Amino acid sequence: MGLSSTTKTEIQRPVGNLFIFTTIAIALLLNGLPWDGYGLMLRPDFVAMMLLYWCMHKPMRIGIGMSWAVGIFADVADASLFGQHALTYTLLAFGGVVLHRRLQMFDLRQQTTQVFGLFVLSYTVYASVHWLVDGDVVWGYFLGCLTSTLLWIPLSLALHALRQIRVSRER
Repeated sequence: MGLSSTTKTEIQRPVGNLFIFTTIAIALLLNGLPWDGYGLMLRPDFVAMMLLYWCMHKPMRIGIGMSWAVGIFADVADASLFGQHALTYTLLAFGGVVLHRRLQMFDLRQQTTQVFGLFVLSYTVYASVHWLVDGDVVWGYFLGCLTSTLLWIPLSLALHALRQIRVSRER
Protein backbone atom coordinates (compact mmCIF):
# COMPACT_ATOMS: atom_id res chain seq x y z
CA MET A 1 0.00 0.00 0.00
CA GLY A 2 1.48 3.26 -1.12
CA LEU A 3 0.20 5.31 1.81
CA SER A 4 2.81 6.68 4.15
CA SER A 5 1.78 7.56 7.65
CA THR A 6 3.67 9.73 10.04
CA THR A 7 3.50 8.91 13.72
CA LYS A 8 5.06 10.65 16.68
CA THR A 9 6.69 8.58 19.38
CA GLU A 10 7.88 9.90 22.67
CA ILE A 11 11.26 9.01 24.07
CA GLN A 12 12.40 10.00 27.54
CA ARG A 13 15.76 11.70 27.65
CA PRO A 14 18.21 10.33 30.16
CA VAL A 15 18.25 12.63 33.15
CA GLY A 16 21.58 13.96 34.26
CA ASN A 17 22.53 14.59 37.85
CA LEU A 18 22.95 18.30 37.09
CA PHE A 19 19.32 18.56 35.97
CA ILE A 20 18.07 16.78 39.10
CA PHE A 21 20.14 18.94 41.44
CA THR A 22 19.09 22.10 39.59
CA THR A 23 15.42 21.29 40.06
CA ILE A 24 15.97 20.61 43.77
CA ALA A 25 17.93 23.87 44.14
CA ILE A 26 15.10 25.79 42.46
CA ALA A 27 12.64 24.12 44.84
CA LEU A 28 14.78 25.19 47.82
CA LEU A 29 14.76 28.77 46.51
CA LEU A 30 10.97 28.67 46.09
CA ASN A 31 10.61 27.44 49.68
CA GLY A 32 12.75 30.37 50.79
CA LEU A 33 10.45 33.02 49.35
CA PRO A 34 9.06 35.37 52.01
CA TRP A 35 5.56 34.03 52.71
CA ASP A 36 3.37 35.41 55.48
CA GLY A 37 -0.18 35.16 56.77
CA TYR A 38 -2.48 32.89 54.80
CA GLY A 39 0.13 32.57 52.08
CA LEU A 40 2.40 30.83 54.58
CA MET A 41 -0.34 28.36 55.46
CA LEU A 42 -1.17 27.73 51.80
CA ARG A 43 2.47 27.49 50.72
CA PRO A 44 3.23 24.16 49.11
CA ASP A 45 6.42 22.38 50.08
CA PHE A 46 8.24 22.63 46.77
CA VAL A 47 11.20 20.59 47.99
CA ALA A 48 8.95 17.76 49.14
CA MET A 49 7.18 17.76 45.78
CA MET A 50 10.46 17.69 43.86
CA LEU A 51 12.01 14.99 46.04
CA LEU A 52 8.91 12.82 45.75
CA TYR A 53 8.90 13.24 41.97
CA TRP A 54 12.52 12.18 41.64
CA CYS A 55 12.16 9.34 44.16
CA MET A 56 9.30 8.03 42.04
CA HIS A 57 11.04 8.38 38.69
CA LYS A 58 14.72 7.89 39.59
CA PRO A 59 14.78 5.96 42.89
CA MET A 60 18.35 4.76 42.39
CA ARG A 61 19.69 8.32 42.11
CA ILE A 62 17.54 10.24 44.56
CA GLY A 63 16.63 8.25 47.60
CA ILE A 64 16.51 8.38 51.33
CA GLY A 65 20.09 9.55 51.89
CA MET A 66 19.87 12.40 49.42
CA SER A 67 16.50 13.42 50.87
CA TRP A 68 18.01 13.50 54.35
CA ALA A 69 20.88 15.72 53.13
CA VAL A 70 18.48 18.08 51.36
CA GLY A 71 16.36 18.15 54.52
CA ILE A 72 19.34 19.16 56.66
CA PHE A 73 20.11 21.91 54.16
CA ALA A 74 16.44 23.01 54.25
CA ASP A 75 16.57 23.12 58.07
CA VAL A 76 19.58 25.41 57.97
CA ALA A 77 18.10 27.58 55.21
CA ASP A 78 14.72 27.85 56.96
CA ALA A 79 16.25 28.35 60.43
CA SER A 80 13.82 25.77 61.77
CA LEU A 81 14.31 23.03 64.31
CA PHE A 82 17.36 21.08 63.21
CA GLY A 83 16.32 17.74 61.73
CA GLN A 84 12.63 18.53 61.21
CA HIS A 85 12.80 18.75 57.43
CA ALA A 86 15.35 15.94 57.29
CA LEU A 87 13.00 13.58 59.12
CA THR A 88 10.04 14.60 56.99
CA TYR A 89 11.85 14.34 53.66
CA THR A 90 13.37 11.00 54.66
CA LEU A 91 9.93 9.52 55.38
CA LEU A 92 8.55 11.01 52.17
CA ALA A 93 11.44 9.59 50.16
CA PHE A 94 10.94 6.20 51.76
CA GLY A 95 7.31 6.26 50.66
CA GLY A 96 8.29 7.40 47.18
CA VAL A 97 10.99 4.77 46.72
CA VAL A 98 8.96 1.90 48.15
CA LEU A 99 5.84 2.80 46.19
CA HIS A 100 7.49 4.05 42.98
CA ARG A 101 6.29 1.12 40.83
CA ARG A 102 2.77 1.41 42.18
CA LEU A 103 2.64 5.18 41.74
CA GLN A 104 3.93 5.05 38.16
CA MET A 105 1.26 2.51 37.30
CA PHE A 106 -1.50 5.11 37.80
CA ASP A 107 -2.39 7.99 35.52
CA LEU A 108 -1.85 11.48 36.91
CA ARG A 109 -5.34 11.87 38.40
CA GLN A 110 -5.11 8.59 40.29
CA GLN A 111 -1.49 9.28 41.19
CA THR A 112 -2.55 12.57 42.77
CA THR A 113 -4.76 10.82 45.29
CA GLN A 114 -1.90 8.52 46.26
CA VAL A 115 0.53 11.42 46.53
CA PHE A 116 -1.96 13.27 48.74
CA GLY A 117 -1.57 10.55 51.37
CA LEU A 118 2.21 10.93 51.32
CA PHE A 119 1.92 14.71 51.69
CA VAL A 120 -0.50 14.31 54.61
CA LEU A 121 2.06 12.01 56.24
CA SER A 122 4.81 14.60 55.79
CA TYR A 123 2.69 17.44 57.18
CA THR A 124 1.69 15.20 60.10
CA VAL A 125 5.39 14.79 60.91
CA TYR A 126 5.83 18.59 60.80
CA ALA A 127 2.82 19.03 63.09
CA SER A 128 4.01 16.31 65.48
CA VAL A 129 7.46 17.83 65.84
CA HIS A 130 5.92 21.27 66.33
CA TRP A 131 3.55 19.84 68.95
CA LEU A 132 6.40 18.10 70.81
CA VAL A 133 8.51 21.25 70.86
CA ASP A 134 5.93 24.00 71.37
CA GLY A 135 2.95 22.11 72.78
CA ASP A 136 0.46 23.22 70.13
CA VAL A 137 -0.45 22.33 66.57
CA VAL A 138 -1.18 24.89 63.87
CA TRP A 139 -3.90 23.08 61.92
CA GLY A 140 -3.88 25.68 59.15
CA TYR A 141 -0.57 24.39 57.87
CA PHE A 142 -2.31 21.23 56.67
CA LEU A 143 -3.68 23.40 53.85
CA GLY A 144 -0.18 23.21 52.39
CA CYS A 145 -0.64 19.52 51.60
CA LEU A 146 -3.72 20.46 49.55
CA THR A 147 -1.81 23.02 47.50
CA SER A 148 1.12 20.62 47.12
CA THR A 149 -1.30 18.00 45.81
CA LEU A 150 -2.98 20.48 43.45
CA LEU A 151 0.43 21.43 42.03
CA TRP A 152 1.44 17.78 41.55
CA ILE A 153 -0.10 17.48 38.07
CA PRO A 154 1.47 20.70 36.65
CA LEU A 155 4.85 19.76 38.16
CA SER A 156 4.72 16.26 36.70
CA LEU A 157 3.65 17.52 33.29
CA ALA A 158 6.35 20.19 33.23
CA LEU A 159 9.17 17.83 34.21
CA HIS A 160 7.86 15.19 31.82
CA ALA A 161 7.86 17.75 28.98
CA LEU A 162 11.44 18.75 29.77
CA ARG A 163 12.55 15.12 29.57
CA GLN A 164 10.70 14.27 26.38
CA ILE A 165 11.94 14.05 22.80
CA ARG A 166 9.47 13.72 19.97
CA VAL A 167 10.69 11.67 17.08
CA SER A 168 8.92 11.65 13.76
CA ARG A 169 8.91 8.20 12.25
CA GLU A 170 7.70 7.36 8.76
CA ARG A 171 6.45 3.93 7.89
